[in-house]
Amino acid sequence: MDVSTFIVIAVVVVVLVYAIMIYNNLVRLKHGVSQAWSNIDVLLKQRHDELPKLVETCKQFMGYEQETLRQVMEARSRVAEAREAGDVAALGPAETQLRLGLGNLFAVAEDYPELKASESFQHLQSRISGLENTIADRREYYNEAVNNNNVRIEQFPDVLIARKFGFTARDLLEFSDEEKKDVDLKSLFG
Repeated sequence: MDVSTFIVIAVVVVVLVYAIMIYNNLVRLKHGVSQAWSNIDVLLKQRHDELPKLVETCKQFMGYEQETLRQVMEARSRVAEAREAGDVAALGPAETQLRLGLGNLFAVAEDYPELKASESFQHLQSRISGLENTIADRREYYNEAVNNNNVRIEQFPDVLIARKFGFTARDLLEFSDEEKKDVDLKSLFG
């Protein structure tokens, strides 16, 4: 074997090893996004299961606030549909509506001292608030994983491998500007 053949074989091996490394990194990023979504999905399911208990507890004390309770349950259904379909684009607006509904529900609960004093209500409010905080943390982790994935599949030379093997961009989990703005406490308690 002459030197030029050896050099060609060595270059082909190096290029092949480099392509394999790129492919494996893209696979790792893709699965990282899936894992991050699974973490959010578990929390959304837990919250989904807790909301009917909260609504039932509230119904016992809040006879005149049926519209608020109905809005929470409708938003819960929209979140569940988006979650089950894995539709990140639909999940953002549904989450916004659910969070607004829960905010209204907790604000209205202030007018019902017996409800606020209820151990069941306090437990459910604490549990749901904790889940909300954890969902926010997981959403940040998910968006970071999606961003890493999306950047890598657009970078050269990764884009060549990504296109060849069908790696695709994923959607960020975003909420509306309404959810991001500061809450007007006067309007909630006025």
